[in-house]
Amino acid sequence: MVSDRLSQITNALERVMDPELPFLSITELGMIRGTEIDDEGKAIVHLSPTYSGCPATDAIQEDIRAMLSQIDSNFEIKLVLSPAWTTDWIQDSAKEKMRQNGIAPPEGSSADKSFLLGEAKSIACPQCGSNATKLVSPFGSTACKAHFKCKDCLEPFDHFKCI
Repeated sequence: MVSDRLSQITNALERVMDPELPFLSITELGMIRGTEIDDEGKAIVHLSPTYSGCPATDAIQEDIRAMLSQIDSNFEIKLVLSPAWTTDWIQDSAKEKMRQNGIAPPEGSSADKSFLLGEAKSIACPQCGSNATKLVSPFGSTACKAHFKCKDCLEPFDHFKCI
């Protein structure tokens, strides 16, 4: 039955982890835009990369192929670049997991461009919760993150930027 097949695919996709944030699945990050079965019976997975040039996109597609090959041989992955992925699609539970893993999650909505425009914004430290933090670099360990340092606990941390 089609709904059972889609359910199996959805469950499998929930086990595909992001290579740059290995404690989060691609579904938690909102990268799966949908799944469907086409008229020929092929399962189609619609994937939006977090950035159109994200270097992890190829690895994510390979991980999807490896996971789905275990349950289904008739599938295709389609990249969806429009609308572009946004941090608004990240599940709240994923933001909490970021915080628990030392990354300040995106705050607010993607409509807030203050950070991208170089305007000061208070980012709470994921270690101690202090708002006394300082931007060290607008680019962190990956393009989607900025690097900060807490002035209270002195710990460095990444902040996942709103996009």
